[in-house]
Amino acid sequence: MFGPDTTAVHAGRAGLTALGVHAVPLDLSTTAPLPNVHDGGAAYERLATGGTPEEGQSTVYQRLWNPTVARFEEGLAQLERAEQAVSFATGMAALSAVLLAAVAAGKGHVVAVRPLYGGSDHLLATALLGTTVTFVQPAEVRAALRPDTGLVIAETPANPDLRLLDIAALVREADGVLVLIDNTFATPVLQRPVEHGATLVLHSATKFIGGHGDAMGGVVATDAAWAARLRQVRAVTGGLLTPWPAYLLHRGLATMPVRVRAQQESANKIAGTLAGHELVERVLYPGLPECDPLGLVGSQMAGPGSLLSFELASAEHAERVPGAVSLITHAVSLGGIDTLIQHPAGLTHRPVAAEAKPHAAMLRVSIGLEDPADILADLVAAIEASR
Repeated sequence: MFGPDTTAVHAGRAGLTALGVHAVPLDLSTTAPLPNVHDGGAAYERLATGGTPEEGQSTVYQRLWNPTVARFEEGLAQLERAEQAVSFATGMAALSAVLLAAVAAGKGHVVAVRPLYGGSDHLLATALLGTTVTFVQPAEVRAALRPDTGLVIAETPANPDLRLLDIAALVREADGVLVLIDNTFATPVLQRPVEHGATLVLHSATKFIGGHGDAMGGVVATDAAWAARLRQVRAVTGGLLTPWPAYLLHRGLATMPVRVRAQQESANKIAGTLAGHELVERVLYPGLPECDPLGLVGSQMAGPGSLLSFELASAEHAERVPGAVSLITHAVSLGGIDTLIQHPAGLTHRPVAAEAKPHAAMLRVSIGLEDPADILADLVAAIEASR
């Protein structure tokens, strides 16, 4: 088994020499030729029910299968050390497919560990897809399980307070119920939940996987049985990842380890300095000892990552800071090459219930690839100018 850097470069690129190409081919075909009615129908049935194409079999229609998309999925699965992966138009489409598959199996109750990304929390709380949810803290998982519980969902590091969760301990508390871990913040460069017992690993591929803020996608790494269920949901609902963003996301995999580590190194420096600033009440970053009481960085995680949050003395001060930055961009999203800042309580977590809403004086920063001294100078200047 190759190391993660080698895997990131080569995964999903098998067979290129035989094709006579060096770069991954981009197949934009929306439909594929059929050899005859009988074989075409058999291929359609196989793909629409979650199967994969047999050798030489028509792929029928892009909603069912696309080779460029499949190469990206293979690459991500290898990085996560999962059997397979299934991609979707967005991270929310990926989560929706998992929930629909659970409901279809008669297991529509979800135990969700807060905090979660605001969109995930909102989807679960509104029960739009037929699920019911019990929101808990990690120690409450086992008590919340019911006969119809199909999933335990958690995110680590969590959005937006970067809280860490012991995945292996969560799997034990789930007592046989499948565990889904949102691994968007850590990426497979820093954490591989399958190795700790999780069955499903969710990514908003728009973030670190793409890495450049120009391609949207979602992906779930899992075992073969669950992958087939998810492909069937994707085929009938149409929430597919299309070839062009799949091509960009696959290209992003190759540089992800380099980007993640460089951004992490900068985040470490910035977090430590911010923690000592007189106007900063608290810095939330897994690289700070007080933010990793279980010692998960270095064991479960290879590093603390490049997201950090910090709290000021008042919500009013926090709301003014994003408007005072100049180098940093005030925008939602994360994991790209440039640094972004946002106010979670007022934006990404706006629809979250009051009891789970982030601290109103908290700001979240996704550290980019700029010089860390420049990022820090811009942050400090904005904090001081908006006091």
